Amino acid sequence: MKLKNLNSWFEKGMTGQAYIDGMERNRENLLWIYDRFHLNEGDRAFYRGFSDRGLRGIVLTADWCGDAMLCVPILMKIAQAAEIDLRYLIRDENLELMDRYLTNGKSRSIPIFIFIDRKGEEQAVWGPRAPEVQRLIDDLRAGLPHEGSPDFAEKQKAIYQEFKQTILADQAWWEAVNRSIRERLEERLIPSSQDC
Repeated sequence: MKLKNLNSWFEKGMTGQAYIDGMERNRENLLWIYDRFHLNEGDRAFYRGFSDRGLRGIVLTADWCGDAMLCVPILMKIAQAAEIDLRYLIRDENLELMDRYLTNGKSRSIPIFIFIDRKGEEQAVWGPRAPEVQRLIDDLRAGLPHEGSPDFAEKQKAIYQEFKQTILADQAWWEAVNRSIRERLEERLIPSSQDC
């Protein structure tokens, strides 16, 4: 169900620079991806097509999150091309909004990108992962011992570290995020010929 009147959440949010300035974890890695990721001309042209729509975005995120470290800089580049003004909200400080966007109806997974129109009405939502990144996580988690196992916490930490190194080392993951966001925007914001 699309939410209406998200303007107050948007207005409450931080600018991208304020979010980055306040980061205590993963700041360097987020900026590393941001500095190296570039949209191809086809993507730039696609996103520029939204520049006159007055779209804005609310980003539910947190600096400790590896998925946010990967996805937020990609969204920043998309937003620049599409002239989408973004505002950032820290997940644990905004649970009332977060709980409206639970993954599978139960998980407070982030990042969540909420695209709104000039009236503050939800137009599209993306997050927390591109399908390819979800498969990577699923494959890594498959090697975890049972949660009650004495070495579970240690192995889980190692998996998160491996995930982080993998997504930093291979730009194919960055492109997967871009492609997934583009597909969601195309699906939600571009009328199909059947809608005419």
